[in-house]
Amino acid sequence: MSYEIAVIEGDGIGHEVVPAAIDVLDALDVAFEFVEAEAGDATKEETGEALPRATYNLAADADATLFGAAGETAADVILPLREAVGSFVNVRPAKAYPGVDAVRPETDVVFLRENTEGVYAGHEDRLSDDLSTLTRVVTSSASRELAEFACEFVEDGRGPTDDAEEGFTVAHKANVMRETDGRFREEMFAVAEERGVDADEELMDAFATKLPLDPTQYGVVVCPNLAGDVLSDLAAGLVGGLGLLPSANIGHDNALFEPVHGTAPDIAGEGVANPTAAILSAAMLVEFLGHVEEGKQVRDAVESVLSDGPRTGDLGGDATTDEVTAAVVDRL
Repeated sequence: MSYEIAVIEGDGIGHEVVPAAIDVLDALDVAFEFVEAEAGDATKEETGEALPRATYNLAADADATLFGAAGETAADVILPLREAVGSFVNVRPAKAYPGVDAVRPETDVVFLRENTEGVYAGHEDRLSDDLSTLTRVVTSSASRELAEFACEFVEDGRGPTDDAEEGFTVAHKANVMRETDGRFREEMFAVAEERGVDADEELMDAFATKLPLDPTQYGVVVCPNLAGDVLSDLAAGLVGGLGLLPSANIGHDNALFEPVHGTAPDIAGEGVANPTAAILSAAMLVEFLGHVEEGKQVRDAVESVLSDGPRTGDLGGDATTDEVTAAVVDRL
């Protein structure tokens, strides 16, 4: 069986790290058909659209999508692409690896972030010269869908440990946003109780203090949209930076995979970008398609290279993108 993968490099170092991820996928005993499409700043300059309809349709119809990064047009690209694949949860692991100079080398946390609502729903208005508003959207249905996924995630042993009894932590601000985060919190605990999954909670500001002090007290963390975005980036600072963080935007039948880092215009085109996050995103893609062992092989190969080298400049080495990619392929 061959899987059709939509490939959208985007802007900046997306043109370097996505091909690296494809080289790694090609080294696996899994058949892929890669179909390239355009999106991002350069595409808007050329066509007038940051995300052409053909690219949207390709992502919607493919088995999965591998995306690089977009610059100024990021919101015009990534939000519709998440819609195209029907994504309702963003999965962001933040793990420290051997050989990487991490602030907290014991960090191993997975964030499950609601991916459709909150302040990112796009309901903003400029009502006068003095007043702008932003409407926060939280529904019981989307919250329950995330909660069901979180329960399945820990039940299947996909968290940092395979101990389902550890459950998950809900990070929220329901003490202030009583109606919106209050609804989110209620649904999280209702579903967890129905499923017999342990769940505890932390106010998101307290979580932001406690995580850097002792990341070992958290495993799987479930968050509303904005909180998940911010807190997972905080965790990135504990493990060595955004260049190490993959992510998956999961839907029921489709998904979009992307490194968390941006376009890095300061190094774009120089061939020195760290491909780790894109390669780990490809590992998540493989696992989503049901090839769990092959995904583990990729992660093991990446971990071996991070431990022994070569490494790119952001991790203290002097290797190029191609050299790191070749080392990962060699490990495979």
